Parts: sequence; C-alpha cells; structure tokens
Amino acid sequence: MISDGDMVIEWDVPITVDDGLTLRADVYRPTGPSAVPAILSYGPYGKSLHFQDGQPYQWERMSTDHPDTVAGSSNRFQSWELVDPEKWVPHGYAVVRVDSRGAGQSPGVMNLLSPRETKDFADCIEWVADQSWCTGRVGLNGISYYAMNAWQVASLQPPHLAAICLWEGASDLYREMAFHGGIWNTFNDVWFPGRVVPRQHGMGSRTYRSRLTGRSIAGPTLPDEMLAASRVDFAAAFRSHPLYDSFWETVNPDLSKVDVPLLSAGNWGGAGLHLRGNVEGFLAAASTNKWLELHGLEHWTHFYTDYGVELQREFFDHFLRDVDNGWDQRPPVLLNVRKPGDEFEQRAEQEWPLARTRWTPLYLDTDAGTLEDAAPAQAGTATYDPLGDGVTFLTAPLDGPTELTGPAVATVYISSDSNDADIFVVLRAFTADLTEITFRGSNAPHAPLGLGWLRASHRELDIERSTSHRPVHTHRATQELTPGEVYRLDVEILPTSVILPAGARIGVSIRGRDYVWPGADGPSPVVQGHGATAGGGFTGVGPFRHTHPEDRPADTFGAAITLHAGPEYPSHIVLPVIPDQ
Repeated sequence: MISDGDMVIEWDVPITVDDGLTLRADVYRPTGPSAVPAILSYGPYGKSLHFQDGQPYQWERMSTDHPDTVAGSSNRFQSWELVDPEKWVPHGYAVVRVDSRGAGQSPGVMNLLSPRETKDFADCIEWVADQSWCTGRVGLNGISYYAMNAWQVASLQPPHLAAICLWEGASDLYREMAFHGGIWNTFNDVWFPGRVVPRQHGMGSRTYRSRLTGRSIAGPTLPDEMLAASRVDFAAAFRSHPLYDSFWETVNPDLSKVDVPLLSAGNWGGAGLHLRGNVEGFLAAASTNKWLELHGLEHWTHFYTDYGVELQREFFDHFLRDVDNGWDQRPPVLLNVRKPGDEFEQRAEQEWPLARTRWTPLYLDTDAGTLEDAAPAQAGTATYDPLGDGVTFLTAPLDGPTELTGPAVATVYISSDSNDADIFVVLRAFTADLTEITFRGSNAPHAPLGLGWLRASHRELDIERSTSHRPVHTHRATQELTPGEVYRLDVEILPTSVILPAGARIGVSIRGRDYVWPGADGPSPVVQGHGATAGGGFTGVGPFRHTHPEDRPADTFGAAITLHAGPEYPSHIVLPVIPDQ
C-alpha cells in the first residue's frame, strides 16, 4: 500500500473466486475513513500496463488531437480503455482493476469471454462490495472488452452491481464480433495473438514492464509450452462454431436479465465491433433506467474527453452516490449527429429508432446505375466480379439538407454462379462532383456512411425479431444456392447518422468484398502488439475485415454474382430519413 497525494494505492490485491483461484487487482481509493462506491473493471490487457506503452499510436493521436483527454491529470495511471483514477478518486470513487484469469498477474487458464470468466467477474463484484472502504455499490465502466463482459456479468445479476456504463462494446458476440452476416471477421485472428497473448500470465520478461512497479505486467517467466497449455485459442474457438449453436448461447448474455441502470454509448463509425451491440443491448435490456448515447470520432477518443468523462460521472453520481443531478430526467437517447467535415450536432431524443422517421425506399436501376423512388418498369441485371469493386447506384443531387439517422436495410435479388455468395453493402455519400464524403471512424480515418454484410446461405430470417427496417438472421442453418437461381436477401445495414447538404448524393455499393477507401495507402497501426498488425493500410474498415481463405474459398466466393432489378425483383434500400422538426 502506498499513498499518492489524496489517493491510496494497493498493487496486486488478492481476490479468491469460487473455485479457489486467486486473481490480482489494483485498487485506487481516497484517503480517509469514509466508504465510497467503486468503479470496477476485469479484463486481459494487463492492469498495470501504461496506455502509451501498449498503444503508442492511439495515445499520440488522442493526446495531440484532444488535449482535454490528458489535462488535469499526471497520466501516470492511464491504462488502455479504462478510467483514469486521477479523474475519479477525487470525486469520491474507488477504482479497481482486475487482471482476468490467465492474464497479467492473475494465474489460471485464459478463456476469454467464457462462462468461467463471467463467474469470476461476478465474484469480483461481490468481493469489492464487501470491502470496508466500499459502500457496497459497484459500477462497471470501460471500453470494448470491458463493455462486452459487463453485458455478460450483468445478466447474472450479482447482488451488489448497481450501474453499468457500456462504452463501444458488443452484446452479441456471434453477430457483432465473430461472424458479420455469417462471414468470419478476421479481426479476431489478429487481436488475440497481438493484443492478448503478450499479456498472458507467465510472459514475464518477454513482455512489457509496468512504469508503476518496474515489474513485468504479466507475472513470472514460464515456458512456452506451459503458456500454450494455459490458454484457449480465442479465434480458433469462435471460428469453429460458424453457425449459431449452443456455444453462442453460453457466451452471449441474456439481455432480458440485464436490469441494472445502464448507459450504452456507441460509435457511428464502429460498424465492425463498436456500434450494433450498444444499440441492440439498449433496446433489449430489461432495465427501466437505461440511456443510449451515440457519438463519432475514433474508438478511444470520447471515453477520455471532458464530454465523455463528465457524462459517465454524472450517470454514476446519480446511481452510485445518490446525487440529485437531474440524470433521471434526461431523455433516454442522446445523439451526436454527424455532418461532413467531422462536425456534430448534439440532440436529445425520446426513443430509438426515432418515431418520426420516414422509412424511405429507393430502388436500384441496374441500367442507369441510379437510386429511384419507384422500381424500374423493365427488368434489368448487373453482373459483377465479387473480387472487384461491385456496382454502385446514386441518387440525384439532394434538393436540400437531408438527415439520415437510424438503421437501414438493403433488399437485393441476386443469383450466383456458385452455391453461395457474400454480399457487402456500403452506404455512401458524395459531393456534387462525386468526391466521396467519408468520416473519422472508430478504427479508420476514412469510413463510409454505413456497412452491412450477409452470406447468402445465411439468409433465413428470425421472424420474431426482425422488423421492416432491421432484419435479424437466425444463422442456425445454411441454405445453399442453386447456381443461376434468383434469391431474395435482406441485408442489415448498421445504424448511421448524418446531415447531408443540398447537392450531395447518396450512394449504395453492392460488392463481394470489403469496402476500400480509394485513398488507402501505407501500413495500418490500428492493432499493434509484439509483431501483430492489421496490415494493408487504412482501407476504411479498420482491422474488421473478411478475408480468411478457409471461410471464403475463392472457388465459391469468387464466382460471378448477378444483381436483379425491376418489377419482379424490386431490389431496393430503405433509408431512415428524418424530417425537419
């Protein structure tokens, strides 16, 4: 135990969970005898690894572009995707960081996002609540992984869990992290060996040292064979379940049991991982006290800006400290609506999707390459190479400013020269001279307006969960295509928000591979760590790509695809147009 000004710090505090394993936690708390509520996190990134050491590119971007993120703090205790104790402890909170089983200073078999981890997390919540320095109220806060496992543990309803802030994290690990529309997301193949394995307990001298303690962030130095035997290969485990089976039912949270107050914060530009789960979690959670916030810019930015920190603290002040700050009177939805040039208009709303939405169909004209108010009178087709750029359809120039806010859906009729096809839908915006308008995305500086994916053999809809503007697919069985036969596919396009100026054009591209921003060039530092990078440059989708050769064999997914349009096959997109208030 050490004292740092008005803060008491304890390194590697033992927490024994139900099977007898001892996890290790760092505790930051105020001096003095008064008990305080706690902000808890549990994860695999190494609790004592400094943000700047583990993620130097992101730290440099954040601290340079948004100086308020590092102002008012010495930043000695900053850690990736976690709250800064120096911005929380003085406000009457303890901050507790736990290394998850098999990571950092915690021994055991590493099995990420598993039921075993979730039970550990629940035990940690109850341990924190039982400490003399804690009031018995525990909140969860953190980005990405720390939001995903917060959804999981909240579904177990630990008695002393009092509130959760879920910042840019998936709530459906199949649809949002592993298989986008049934297509394997290769982020997992990069993230696990690059970001997690170097933090495994037992890496010892082979990994980072803590600036705070001078010791390895990951325990003693153990043999490679012992390390390999002490971890479940996350990507291989997920990839071995390409259909939604009992495995996914055990790792996905039951959102109907998430009943604590929650703030779910998503990123418009986080289609690969950091958007859908926040919206779907907000909609499905059973809590009567729930709020949805949606913002833009990079994945790591607003969690640390004054805007984000003040929003989080106001939420937790109300539910953990009983501060009468009017939080309970807030409208349930807070939107940061995008404008070209990465400008934003902040607006409160009463529901999601917005009740005043005009669900507007635009029909694909394959002869003219346009989006029209009605289906073409004559049948038409467009055949494209799925390994190329596909086909793009454009509206006429917009008559006036136009807002799109909400989910979208593309209904396309296709035939394939093989027994399957992968459909990538890209919602785009262009200036009057057809220069593409892009946005700073969660993990790419030039992201399109929206993305959707669907493997044709996964086209079966979950009728109970689907709506006219949000298709949900079962992913429980495959239905192969007969080459040359026409099939209807309903492709979910993840939520978007933008106000486009008069003269701009809306576009939709139908492709057989990931969107590629035309200006993509150079190495991508999005995912770093001991030799692992996303590779291939900033293409507009960050590391969330769909290029695994075993998942997408060329003889199947390289075959020509024909898009059909006209009266019999009215291929179209439905957009969420928001009228002026």
